[in-house]
Parts: sequence; C-alpha cells; structure tokens
Amino acid sequence: MKNILVIGSTGQIGSELTMKLRREYPGGKTVAGYIPGSEPKGILRDSGPFEEANVCNAQQIADIVDKYDIDTIYNLAALLSATAERLPLRAWDIQMNGLLNILEIAREKHCAVFTPSSIGSFGPSTPRMNTPQDTIQRPTSMYGVTKVATELLSDYYFYKYGVDTRSVRFPGLISYTTLPGGGTTDYAVEIYYAAVKGETYVCPIAPGTYMDMMYMPDALKAAVDIMRAKPQYLKHRNSFNIAAMSFTPEIIYEAIKKEIPDFKMRYEVDPVRQHIADSWPDKMDDSCARKEWGWAPTYNLESMTRDMIKHLREKLL
Repeated sequence: MKNILVIGSTGQIGSELTMKLRREYPGGKTVAGYIPGSEPKGILRDSGPFEEANVCNAQQIADIVDKYDIDTIYNLAALLSATAERLPLRAWDIQMNGLLNILEIAREKHCAVFTPSSIGSFGPSTPRMNTPQDTIQRPTSMYGVTKVATELLSDYYFYKYGVDTRSVRFPGLISYTTLPGGGTTDYAVEIYYAAVKGETYVCPIAPGTYMDMMYMPDALKAAVDIMRAKPQYLKHRNSFNIAAMSFTPEIIYEAIKKEIPDFKMRYEVDPVRQHIADSWPDKMDDSCARKEWGWAPTYNLESMTRDMIKHLREKLL
C-alpha cells in the first residue's frame, strides 16, 4: 500500500482508520473520501487530501483513483444493521451497487480492495458458539444479506479477474472517538457515554444476549494487517472471522460498575435490534485469521473499559 482511498472516511471506522493509515504510510497519500453533508473536519481534514467519493458514482471514484494513483481502496460505505432495516433499498444500493462499482474500477486500474464484512453475515441457523470460519450463512436482515453477497462478489472478482480483495468479519465495534451510527451493537458504546455522564443507561438489548465485540484499536489493526499479509498464506480472503471478547449487557454493566460504582442501568428492549442480535453468533472462531496472517487482539473487556472511561472523561468532562 502506498496511495490509499478510504471511502466512508468520516464514519465510525473510517475516521480513525484514515488517520492510522496516514501515520502508517507517511510517504504516500491517504485520501479521505466523503459524501456531501459529512465533510472531514479538524485533523482529518487538515492532515491529508480529501475528495467527495460516492460509491454510487463510479466515474467520481475512478477520477480519484487516477488523480492520486491509488493502489488500495478501503470501501467502508454502508448503512449499519438497524438503519438498513429501515432503509433496505438504500442499503442495497450502497452496499451492492456501490461495491460493484468499486470492484470494476479495481479490475480496470489494478487496485487492491478491502470491504469489511460483519458478524451480521451469519443467521439463526449458524452455529452460535465458536462459529466456524466456513459455515452456513443465512442472515435474516438486509444488512446481513448484503454482507454475504459482499463476500461472494469479492471472492468472485479475485478468482475471475485476479483483483486482490480481502476482508474481515467485524464484530460489534466500540470506540470513544466517533458516536455510533445505527448498529445493533451500538449499545456497547452508548453505555460508556451514559456511565461517564452520570446518567442511568436504558439498554435496548435484553439481558443474557451475548454478542462478539472488539475495541476499535484492534479493529484498525486488523484492517491494516490483513492488507499487508503475504498472499501465499491466505487460504481464505472474503472474509475472515476475527474476535476479541463476547459479553452480555449485564456483563459489560458489571465491568463498568467496577470503575464507576454508582452507575445504574435499566432495560427497554428494542424489538428490531433484539431480533437482529438473536440471529447472530455468540462467539466466532477466529483460528483461521490467527493462522493465516497472525491475527491477535490486544484488548479484553477489562482493559477496554478502563481505556474507554479514561478517554471519555477527557472528552466529556
């Protein structure tokens, strides 16, 4: 990787990944792609080039690739799970038609492509515990349907045309930098904000609901490392299970109470989010990622909780 385009650079993952890539590859250009209304601000704007980059506008993306001699595209454009259920046609347009634009540009201009998949690519018939790398994928949400199709289409372009496509299946991601944007696992970010602000948290997910989660620094590391991996060691490409921790709302609540003893939580279950959560695995088996490209997380629930609270206190108080 030398010259990189990050599409969706102002989103939850993109805003932090763009900055990491700029630090990791200071000799090249990392272009922050955005859509109108979500222009880069602050250090994201000031630290490198930025361009309007709508995945549904193929010519716009192709022009950016030519202008900056892009060799790697991080395609992060997506509507997250709960939002995609409200806007399924829009989700399909962005996540499928947009992806096809990116893959065609990559085929013509010889770019590598990272398009993340998700724990949402699994469904209720998938084994819930230690979900295998290769297993049944029959999701019941539009978000999940597009993620399975993303994996298949990305593999197709690799085997048919030799496009260097790679990805990981992200679990729920937790970050203190960017607010969540309509995902089922967003409660695990919101709960920290409420705790630090001294508010009672109203949890939309039912007690006893396990979901895989990951702290953002580990997710960023995975997104960079998978693209650096030597291709001869990759038996899989689209997409690798990666995991770090799995917990229920009451488990994360107790972890926070160790740091903020007066914290309170009650439940008002959101049926849409709960339905999606109930269709996802409790814990993924990430042994293939560990074996094929050395994946290993740094943070567990306790160390993440301490770090989240520390940074949110600096940010909010």
